[in-house]
Amino acid sequence: MTTTGIFLLAILALGFLITFQIAKASEYVSVLKGEKKAFEQSNKINGALMVVFLVLGLIGVFWCNKLLYGKTLLAHPSASDHGKNIDTMLYITIAITGIVFFVTQILLFWFAYKYQHSEKRKAFYFPHNNKLEILWTTVPAITLCILVGFGLMYWFRITGDAPANAMQVEITGKQFGWIYRYPGKDNTFGKKYYRMIDEGKNNQLGLTWIDSTITKRDNHNNPSGTVDIKADPASFDDIVTNEAMYLVKGEPVKLIINSRDVIHDVGLSHFRLKMDAVPGTPTTMWFTPLYTTAEMKEITKNPKFEYEISCDQMCGNGHYSMKGLIKVVTKEEFILWRAKQKPAYVTAFPDKDPANKLPAPAAADSTKATAGNAAKQPIAAAKP
Repeated sequence: MTTTGIFLLAILALGFLITFQIAKASEYVSVLKGEKKAFEQSNKINGALMVVFLVLGLIGVFWCNKLLYGKTLLAHPSASDHGKNIDTMLYITIAITGIVFFVTQILLFWFAYKYQHSEKRKAFYFPHNNKLEILWTTVPAITLCILVGFGLMYWFRITGDAPANAMQVEITGKQFGWIYRYPGKDNTFGKKYYRMIDEGKNNQLGLTWIDSTITKRDNHNNPSGTVDIKADPASFDDIVTNEAMYLVKGEPVKLIINSRDVIHDVGLSHFRLKMDAVPGTPTTMWFTPLYTTAEMKEITKNPKFEYEISCDQMCGNGHYSMKGLIKVVTKEEFILWRAKQKPAYVTAFPDKDPANKLPAPAAADSTKATAGNAAKQPIAAAKP
């Protein structure tokens, strides 16, 4: 056994010895004072303390709610249509559990005071009652089934098929940030392959811009064949950004969620939504934003307000810093922002950017050149 182990055992043994000695000392004190009298005194003190704890506890609950409620998300409306239903469910759950909490806690502390030991009263033992057991089992079970049923219904709505006119945005988590992708003018996401990811070549998602042959490797990193990757023209106009995710107020958006490394979680607290980002297994959810960022600044009375994406799954040492921004804007503002974005393809290959190509010099007009030259030639004198 190591020195540390012996030291820990010695501490435990010493703690046990101290506890034993305190217990023996309390017994001797009870004998000296009179065990019955000491019991009655401690019983009254404990009963009174129960009432004190009850009153102070209820005051503390009220004071904490009054002090901190404004700092919670419930002080402001949900920023999505689905979030409004989630808030309603939460209020119902808080109401039900709150009533049960207050009733049981008040009865618990009051009974401890009212029914403390007394020589004038004999304890009544109530070992079994079928009616009571059925009552306190079935009522909570039915209530929980109803709450879970509504939760599943909203879950299937959120993760179900988005409206046909929904904007699609792909969000990919990585250690420790978010990558957003929008389809180009073809409204189709290009294909990607994880072995094509190359930060140095501005290909964060592994978009298949060029034909490639990738060497496959087994678990021991030994070559085990090749994979032919064909360039996908649909990927040439995809927009990839790390700046922020731009959404349009009042228009449904479908999020296609991925992870590039470990399990992350897209947490949209202002929209009351969240979804895991799993490597190799895309997940989806959709919602409709209800307020622009500017409107939410007025609602919250916070001029610095921004919608945030948080990672709600521990993903490594930099987990705390994995935040993203969401800009909810009007349709006109979104069109203006979209027009300023360049496809990731032309960012990676600047020579393919039409804006970087100089126009060819205009061809000279041979007719004008001939006429000019003729004008410069001396006119021959007419023969007599």
